[in-house]
Amino acid sequence: MPRPSNREKILDEGLRVVHEKGFMGASVRDIAQAANVPLGSFTNHFPSKEAFGLEILERYFARIRGFNEEILHDSSRPVRERFKVYFDKEIAGLSCNEMRGGCLVGNFCAEVADQSEVLRQRLAKIFEAIRDEYASVLQEGVASGELSADLDCRRVAGFIYSALQGAILISKVLRSSSPLENCRDQVLRNLLK
Repeated sequence: MPRPSNREKILDEGLRVVHEKGFMGASVRDIAQAANVPLGSFTNHFPSKEAFGLEILERYFARIRGFNEEILHDSSRPVRERFKVYFDKEIAGLSCNEMRGGCLVGNFCAEVADQSEVLRQRLAKIFEAIRDEYASVLQEGVASGELSADLDCRRVAGFIYSALQGAILISKVLRSSSPLENCRDQVLRNLLK
């Protein structure tokens, strides 16, 4: 079996390091050391830290899509239950790490949106894709009669994702799942009816 390339090691370990330390807090040296590769290997594979950031965002976004596919597109469950399970799994995942780390997309939004136009634009596209995915699930709920016929699915979907990201950030600060639990409860009780 072939050994993983230095590029793959840098991406795998770099994503972990950036998730732990933040994009600005993780130096190229930190990333190379974690991947156990020479510092020059990073610059051989990535023309800039920004280019590296785009690649790890894509990897993380692929994970999000898999998570969403597994839970939100499980048509064997009602839409409200899918969102409850979604929130519960987010809470459980973050609780395992004492609310550290959070969501890499939200972390990047807080850290780099004002620093890198390229990363900001990619983050905007990721937000739109997730919002649209939520909206399609909400539309299923409207079509089935589970959710109100006058629900503005796109706006509510954007609000849910924004509220979730904010709750994750505050949960990190407080080292408590309470903000996430409150967000889940408010979404289920007041929006998805």
